[in-house]
Amino acid sequence: MTGFNLQLEDGSTLEVDEKGYLLEPALWTPEISRQMALADGLELTADHWVVLQIFRDYFERFDIDPPMRALVRMAGERLGKEKSNSRYLYQLFPAGPATQACRYAGLPRPVSCI
Repeated sequence: MTGFNLQLEDGSTLEVDEKGYLLEPALWTPEISRQMALADGLELTADHWVVLQIFRDYFERFDIDPPMRALVRMAGERLGKEKSNSRYLYQLFPAGPATQACRYAGLPRPVSCI
Protein backbone atom coordinates (compact mmCIF):
# COMPACT_ATOMS: atom_id res chain seq x y z
CA MET A 1 0.00 0.00 0.00
CA THR A 2 1.46 3.33 -1.02
CA GLY A 3 0.89 6.25 1.29
CA PHE A 4 1.84 9.83 1.84
CA ASN A 5 4.90 11.17 3.62
CA LEU A 6 4.96 12.74 7.07
CA GLN A 7 7.88 15.15 7.29
CA LEU A 8 9.66 15.04 10.65
CA GLU A 9 11.64 17.86 12.26
CA ASP A 10 14.92 16.03 11.71
CA GLY A 11 14.27 15.99 7.96
CA SER A 12 13.32 12.33 7.75
CA THR A 13 9.96 11.14 6.50
CA LEU A 14 7.53 8.38 7.45
CA GLU A 15 4.85 6.88 5.28
CA VAL A 16 1.27 7.52 6.37
CA ASP A 17 -2.07 6.76 4.75
CA GLU A 18 -4.38 9.44 3.33
CA LYS A 19 -5.80 10.08 6.83
CA GLY A 20 -2.36 10.43 8.46
CA TYR A 21 -2.06 7.01 10.16
CA LEU A 22 1.39 5.42 10.17
CA LEU A 23 1.70 2.62 7.65
CA GLU A 24 4.33 0.99 9.84
CA PRO A 25 3.17 1.41 13.47
CA ALA A 26 6.40 -0.21 14.75
CA LEU A 27 8.21 3.00 13.77
CA TRP A 28 6.16 5.11 16.22
CA THR A 29 7.93 7.32 18.76
CA PRO A 30 6.58 9.95 21.17
CA GLU A 31 8.24 12.60 19.00
CA ILE A 32 6.06 11.52 16.08
CA SER A 33 2.99 12.09 18.28
CA ARG A 34 4.22 15.57 19.19
CA GLN A 35 4.77 16.48 15.57
CA MET A 36 1.39 15.13 14.45
CA ALA A 37 -0.31 17.12 17.20
CA LEU A 38 1.59 20.31 16.39
CA ALA A 39 0.58 19.93 12.74
CA ASP A 40 -3.04 19.82 14.01
CA GLY A 41 -2.47 22.90 16.19
CA LEU A 42 -2.35 20.97 19.49
CA GLU A 43 0.31 20.80 22.16
CA LEU A 44 0.21 17.51 24.02
CA THR A 45 -0.26 17.78 27.80
CA ALA A 46 0.20 15.14 30.49
CA ASP A 47 -3.49 14.19 30.11
CA HIS A 48 -3.03 13.67 26.36
CA TRP A 49 -0.13 11.31 27.07
CA VAL A 50 -2.22 9.32 29.55
CA VAL A 51 -4.88 8.79 26.88
CA LEU A 52 -2.27 7.88 24.27
CA GLN A 53 -0.83 5.32 26.66
CA ILE A 54 -4.33 3.90 27.25
CA PHE A 55 -4.62 3.42 23.48
CA ARG A 56 -1.22 1.77 23.19
CA ASP A 57 -1.80 -0.52 26.21
CA TYR A 58 -5.27 -1.55 25.05
CA PHE A 59 -4.10 -2.20 21.50
CA GLU A 60 -1.16 -4.28 22.74
CA ARG A 61 -3.50 -6.38 24.83
CA PHE A 62 -6.50 -6.75 22.46
CA ASP A 63 -5.12 -5.84 19.00
CA ILE A 64 -7.84 -3.20 18.54
CA ASP A 65 -8.34 0.37 19.71
CA PRO A 66 -10.48 0.81 22.83
CA PRO A 67 -14.21 1.39 22.35
CA MET A 68 -15.41 4.77 23.67
CA ARG A 69 -17.10 3.35 26.76
CA ALA A 70 -13.92 1.51 27.80
CA LEU A 71 -11.80 4.57 26.97
CA VAL A 72 -13.94 6.79 29.21
CA ARG A 73 -13.74 4.27 32.06
CA MET A 74 -9.96 3.86 31.77
CA ALA A 75 -9.44 7.62 31.47
CA GLY A 76 -11.42 8.05 34.69
CA GLU A 77 -9.31 5.45 36.44
CA ARG A 78 -6.07 7.17 35.42
CA LEU A 79 -7.08 10.85 35.31
CA GLY A 80 -9.74 11.01 38.00
CA LYS A 81 -13.50 10.75 38.07
CA GLU A 82 -14.02 14.40 37.06
CA LYS A 83 -12.33 13.63 33.72
CA SER A 84 -14.23 10.40 33.17
CA ASN A 85 -16.49 11.56 30.36
CA SER A 86 -16.47 11.78 26.60
CA ARG A 87 -16.82 15.57 26.73
CA TYR A 88 -13.40 15.87 28.38
CA LEU A 89 -11.86 13.48 25.85
CA TYR A 90 -13.24 15.64 23.03
CA GLN A 91 -11.64 18.69 24.66
CA LEU A 92 -8.31 16.89 24.50
CA PHE A 93 -8.85 15.51 20.99
CA PRO A 94 -11.29 17.82 19.16
CA ALA A 95 -11.20 15.80 15.93
CA GLY A 96 -12.47 12.80 17.92
CA PRO A 97 -10.76 10.81 20.65
CA ALA A 98 -11.11 7.51 18.83
CA THR A 99 -9.56 8.70 15.58
CA GLN A 100 -7.19 11.50 16.59
CA ALA A 101 -5.75 9.78 19.68
CA CYS A 102 -5.39 6.53 17.78
CA ARG A 103 -3.41 8.32 15.05
CA TYR A 104 -1.17 10.09 17.57
CA ALA A 105 -0.60 6.78 19.38
CA GLY A 106 0.83 5.37 16.16
CA LEU A 107 -1.83 2.70 15.81
CA PRO A 108 -3.57 1.52 12.64
CA ARG A 109 -6.70 3.35 11.56
CA PRO A 110 -9.65 2.21 13.72
CA VAL A 111 -11.99 -0.28 12.12
CA SER A 112 -14.90 2.11 12.66
CA CYS A 113 -13.04 4.92 10.84
CA ILE A 114 -14.08 5.29 7.23
